[in-house]
Order: sequence, then structure tokens, then C-alpha cells
Amino acid sequence: MLTVIGAGFPRTGTSSMKAALERLGFGPCHHMFDVGSDSDRARRWAPLADGDVVPEWEHVLEGFRSAVDWPASFFWRELAAAYPEAKVVLTVRDPNAWFASMRTLINNGPARLQSEKLAPEMTGLVENMMTTRPLLERMIREGLGSDRPFGEVPDEKETIAAFERHTATVKESLPPERLLVFDVREGWEPLCRFLGVDVPAGEPFPHLNDSKVMQESIERLMKGEKVGLPFHPAD
Repeated sequence: MLTVIGAGFPRTGTSSMKAALERLGFGPCHHMFDVGSDSDRARRWAPLADGDVVPEWEHVLEGFRSAVDWPASFFWRELAAAYPEAKVVLTVRDPNAWFASMRTLINNGPARLQSEKLAPEMTGLVENMMTTRPLLERMIREGLGSDRPFGEVPDEKETIAAFERHTATVKESLPPERLLVFDVREGWEPLCRFLGVDVPAGEPFPHLNDSKVMQESIERLMKGEKVGLPFHPAD
């Protein structure tokens, strides 16, 4: 059963949030990591590409106590209704920096995976991505307001506007006692205060930036080397 729901878009510090929540005892925390690396998990999410499907959240998110990043954060409203006792964390960042990060993700993730010869080690990741591709396309279409082909960078102005609308909508939709608007640069204090737990003594907040890791991982995989998968950059 979920106790913490992440409502922030990808690339808003969600991998840092995953690490932080698990450190604070709210794990396992679901992330796009889990969809890319687990074919069973990908199959659980795939039917949600159809907007008429009523999700069985206990099945989709079985085994997790928290969730951040897409696809879970795309369904923040439905999850907040399904788990009324769960708290919601909306991760945010500067919209222009966010778009630049999303552009890097698309250019070095989906676009590249579709355009280059892949090593055998990437088979599982690509298969899982294809399993959930219709859902990914739905999230891009409805979340970012873009009808551009999968793997193509959406329009900057329209995408930033969609990001700002999402932030405003989440803020307007939930009572302040249930919602934390959080920039991971703020560190442990506001997050721990909101969740009612102690700040880890002498331990820095996990500031993770996977952009470089993703690019290096793709390079190694293209050479046929084995790396830890999945590599989904979310910061």
C-alpha cells in the first residue's frame, strides 16, 4: 500500500527522491527504473495506455510503499484518490532547466535506442520499452501536450507551459496538509518534517544526476559491455 505518492514530472529530482524515501523507510519506491528492468512490471502498466481501463493499483504497484516518476506520477490524481491516507510530494525545478534536461533524456534515451544498432544486453530494456510504448505515448500526449512522434523532442514553449500547468493543477487540487511542493536542493529538513520522520544524522541528502550515467551506460552497452540496468535518468 502506498504511503507516499510522487506527483512530479520526470527530471525533477525523482531518482534523488527514490533514494531519499527508501533511506527514510518508505521503500521500496517505484520508479521508471522498475518498468525498464522488469518485464512483469512493464506488462502490469501496459493496459493503462487505454484511458478507459480502471487500474487495479494494488496489482500494478504490488510490493511498493511509495512511487515517484512516470508512469506513477502521471496518475497522481488517481493514486491520491485510491490511497487517501498517503501524502503527496510534488517535486519541482526551474522550468527552463527542466526542459533542457528532458531534451537530453529524449535525445540520449528513446531517440538513440531507436536509431542505433543495439548490443544483446539491451534486449530486455528495449522490449520493456516497447511493451509500455503506447502508455509512454499517452503520457507524452496528455502530460506534455505533444503529438510529436515517440522519441522526438516536443516544442519547448508548449512543453514548459504544460509543466507549469501541471504544477499549478497539483497545488490547487490537494489540501496543504497533504501536499509538499519540494525542490530536492532543499535537502532533508522539509521532506522529513512533512513525513514526520527524523533527519538522518550526519548524512547528506542523496543528490543524484543520472544524465552522465545514462550516456556512459549507453556507450558501454553499444560496445557489448554489461552494465547495471536499467538506467533511467530522472534528475
